[in-house]
Amino acid sequence: MKNIRQSNVNIHKDAWVEINLEYLAENIQEIKKGIPKDKKLMAIVKADAYGHGAQMLAQTMLASGVDAFGVSSVDEGLDLRASRITAPILVVGAIPLWAVESAAQNDIAFSIFNEAHLKACRDVYERTGIKPKVHVKVDTGMNRIGVRYEDAVAFIKEVQQADYLNLEGIFTHLAAAEEDAPTKEQIRRWEYVINWVNTDGLLLHIQNTAATFAYNIKSNMVRVGISLYGLYPDLPQEYNYKPKLKQIMSLKGRITNIHTVKPNEGVSYSHTFTAYEPTKVATIPIGYADGVARNLSNKIWGELNGNKIRQVGNITMDQMMFDLGDTEAEIGDVITLLNGEDLNLDIWAELLNTINYELTCRLKARLPRIYTR
Repeated sequence: MKNIRQSNVNIHKDAWVEINLEYLAENIQEIKKGIPKDKKLMAIVKADAYGHGAQMLAQTMLASGVDAFGVSSVDEGLDLRASRITAPILVVGAIPLWAVESAAQNDIAFSIFNEAHLKACRDVYERTGIKPKVHVKVDTGMNRIGVRYEDAVAFIKEVQQADYLNLEGIFTHLAAAEEDAPTKEQIRRWEYVINWVNTDGLLLHIQNTAATFAYNIKSNMVRVGISLYGLYPDLPQEYNYKPKLKQIMSLKGRITNIHTVKPNEGVSYSHTFTAYEPTKVATIPIGYADGVARNLSNKIWGELNGNKIRQVGNITMDQMMFDLGDTEAEIGDVITLLNGEDLNLDIWAELLNTINYELTCRLKARLPRIYTR
């Protein structure tokens, strides 16, 4: 029997995202098969777990072998703490100086990479007696945030001598893990840094999802994001391991109307679809405001009662239509837009010339999420 939990459910909307927690657990076990046993696993749950719901997924992740969580802001860390998550949490992005005290008081580690961060940590310690937990972020080529690798050794040694904070780790981020040459250069810079400092007792992490599968790098923790949710990042041509994953997110909506469009009549705004024969059309309450891009209009398919049906007409803000063809249907029947199998986010990403990461985040806009196991 399927167990169901609900989160942020708007019971007046006949459309929802469904998250399979069993698939999540299986994905983590598959991923761990390719990670050396002496390396920890940090689950990246930024952007509300890429739109899947971090608070609802966290306990399953911990039970499946995750050691720590990576978030993008102190607020995301506070949300996890509010749901009684006591595991280590790291803000992998930059935090505002005024948020240092809140992070320290809630046992949330954060990234530091300049003198202003050190001053903020010292001020918090002097005011509260709490030593903030920090990881030094090294810029080895991403050119986003971090202390440049040429200056990192001196900065890390300064941090290690500071008695007003608790240095837990050193990390960097790969800019193009799917490409061999730039990645090897970043690895060279990373190894230069960590070979010149005392790393005893520190967490060292450089591998994102793609690099976890593709490279053996001197570190003791990996950071995995998109593949937890059953999707693959871009990988280099040669890699060490590729886990068997299941997309944990599906998207469904109930039919709210069925009617027959006469020949030569158009459907939806601008009539981008015209019926050339009597066409039975069904409407569901999902639109671009729910995260399904308007540019997917007339390009995607759904599944109804075991049959594929084509989406027709422009996707509107709140609704979209499907050509039922010969498929029997009634109002209230469920049309599935995403199922992780032949209807998957990678197809949408290719149609939109984007990445699957972006699309999972879009679907959190206003659709309720239902959790199954």
